[in-house]
Amino acid sequence: MTKMSPSRPVAGFWSSRRARHLMPIAFVTYSLAYLDKSNYAIASTGGMAKELGLSAGLDSLIAASFFLGYFLFQIPGTIYAEQRSARRLVAWCTVTWGLLAVLQGLLSSPGQLIAVRFALGMVEGAVLPSMVMLLGRWFTKGERGRANTLLILGNPVTVMWLSAVSGWLISVSDWRLMFVLEGVPSIVWGLLCWWLIKDRPADARWLGDAERAALEAALTAERHAAGAPLPAAPRSVDEPCSADGLPSADETAREYRKVLRCRPILLLAAQYFFWSFGMYGFIFWLPAIIKEGSGDGIGATGLLSAVPYAFAAVAMLLNSRLSDRSGRRRIAVWPWLAAGALALLGSYAAGSHFPLALALLVVAGLCMYAPYGPYFALVSELAPAGVAGAAVALVNSLGALGSFAGTYLVGWVRGTELGNAGAFGFMAACTLLSSALMLTVREPRATASEAAAPHPTGTVNPAGAEPAPAGGRAK
Repeated sequence: MTKMSPSRPVAGFWSSRRARHLMPIAFVTYSLAYLDKSNYAIASTGGMAKELGLSAGLDSLIAASFFLGYFLFQIPGTIYAEQRSARRLVAWCTVTWGLLAVLQGLLSSPGQLIAVRFALGMVEGAVLPSMVMLLGRWFTKGERGRANTLLILGNPVTVMWLSAVSGWLISVSDWRLMFVLEGVPSIVWGLLCWWLIKDRPADARWLGDAERAALEAALTAERHAAGAPLPAAPRSVDEPCSADGLPSADETAREYRKVLRCRPILLLAAQYFFWSFGMYGFIFWLPAIIKEGSGDGIGATGLLSAVPYAFAAVAMLLNSRLSDRSGRRRIAVWPWLAAGALALLGSYAAGSHFPLALALLVVAGLCMYAPYGPYFALVSELAPAGVAGAAVALVNSLGALGSFAGTYLVGWVRGTELGNAGAFGFMAACTLLSSALMLTVREPRATASEAAAPHPTGTVNPAGAEPAPAGGRAK
């Protein structure tokens, strides 16, 4: 295995069969998960809350109950995916959440809705960390920022068309039919995932021998470059956790305990809690805020709610590309979050000037979305090798609690005397705190070969040569 010279062309991300096969699957899977997670906000604004007589507090509790189930199943589901089969978990979870999503449209009791939303969170909980872990088996360090971004891009793209289509469905029918029609595709897709997803490159007959060999060589080199096995506890908050090789099933429990003692991962988990608070407060209550500010009906509200996510999708792609090219992750996260917090405050300060307020909401949305790909790439790089899924699950679990708090408290505050001022203040303060916490996390130090690489991209060449991996200097 040799390094490519700067004069030799490096294969692009989309030139690999891995990317062309796996990324559309990952994108659609996460898109459907996000559809069935987030369409509650449109249903509530479109007549469900009024028809069922839901108070602001109860409406918020039903929406937020999803995240309690999401929190509880993160790590157990990811353990199953790592030790058994990510393919099996993703396929059957997708089918089950589709059935539960349909069931939402058939219920009339708040208690039943809380139970179904909780169960929906449980079956969706392990999908994101399992998919991030799965992509880590198929893509190198220098490719993971883009791979993770294309996975999570299903979030803003889905909310973009979800807002418009769901608003239209409710305007021509009702919220019940919307739930049913948007749950059925997940059932069909889950069955397709059983055949489309493979757990490892060695299982994929469609992957060429040259690309498979180049990928396995690159991933093996990355694990060796990570260093010695992880010590009982990291020496300092600035040092990433690492381990050499993939653990056996008997070793996995010990590795998970090491993740719980890994201070960088714990800091990232705390940071993601506050980021998710601001993010999901924004996502779930944006339609209501826009409807109140514009005075438009549910159809126009859905269209206006889609605008921030169109810009967010572009920002995510650009930011992940720049992060992969430079190998720097932290700088691709904290400035965006700080700018998003300021934009939230500015949007409220714009008051009755709705066009300006909407423009600042667009800025807030794209700033909060742009860092996702580089962020989860950093989580994987700081985690012990072989249990990146555990680290992502831990971080995402704390994010689920933040999402619960953001969804519930922002909705509750909007129903009090604090109104939208309190809601915007909550979201902005938590987003700003998440930006500050990001500055306490140090990136992995570059190896000598990474530091010497003239143009680090980390993309595996299907022809069999391995380009220089993505690097970066310690911050």
